[in-house]
Amino acid sequence: MDGVLVQGRRPIAGAAEFLDRLRAAGSPFLVLTNNSIFTPGDLSHRLRSSGLEVDKDRIFTSAMATAAFLRSQCPSGGTAFVIGESGLTSVLHAAGFTLADSGVEYVVLGEQLSYDHDTITRGIQLIAGGAHFIATNPDASFPRDKGLAPACGAMAALMEKASGVAAFFIGKPNPLMMRTALNHLGVHSENAIMVGDNMATDIIGGVEAGMETILVLSGVTSSAQVARYAYQPSHVVESVADLPLGWSGP
Repeated sequence: MDGVLVQGRRPIAGAAEFLDRLRAAGSPFLVLTNNSIFTPGDLSHRLRSSGLEVDKDRIFTSAMATAAFLRSQCPSGGTAFVIGESGLTSVLHAAGFTLADSGVEYVVLGEQLSYDHDTITRGIQLIAGGAHFIATNPDASFPRDKGLAPACGAMAALMEKASGVAAFFIGKPNPLMMRTALNHLGVHSENAIMVGDNMATDIIGGVEAGMETILVLSGVTSSAQVARYAYQPSHVVESVADLPLGWSGP
């Protein structure tokens, strides 16, 4: 989402028109995000306020992928201590998980607007006591109005160091997130394209999931950085404005 459709709260030039073309052609698509703070409804509203129409059913978050993974591990439900916002707690409830602060099977870490020291400490204690450690995404930081703020990956590193237990990250670049999104969309990887702005999350995740990939240079990765990676995108373009339907690259 960020760097592909929007920059902060501003839409990227051509993004609205590209979404219109997808809808007009009846092409199924999902907007993927590692942001686990907000629900799809919240994110749909935020995109709309930026001038982009994306229905909540077209948004897939790392929290949704995390809930799907935990449901596959515990089909009858389970217990979890959750460090996160409504975007994470709501989908875990829907997956049949009971949220508690003792005797839990999982500690699930997501993004938070403000991390609480006591909550982090309790999570570390539960992990050290035997709870499985799951994290929604490995992003170390995310931009805020006043600069960078610590994200899930940074807090996971702290909890890993203190507990001695490594987290299992669900979100990009884990191909599990990509395959869960493909299942949600009802398409096969051979018939899907991953469009992203980040070589280290979007593109490698798409490559490892067996998808064609398109890197847009409207986000975090510059053209000069692409050659440094051992894996390469199928195509590189300036932005989604350069992606008319049927485009097959140079």
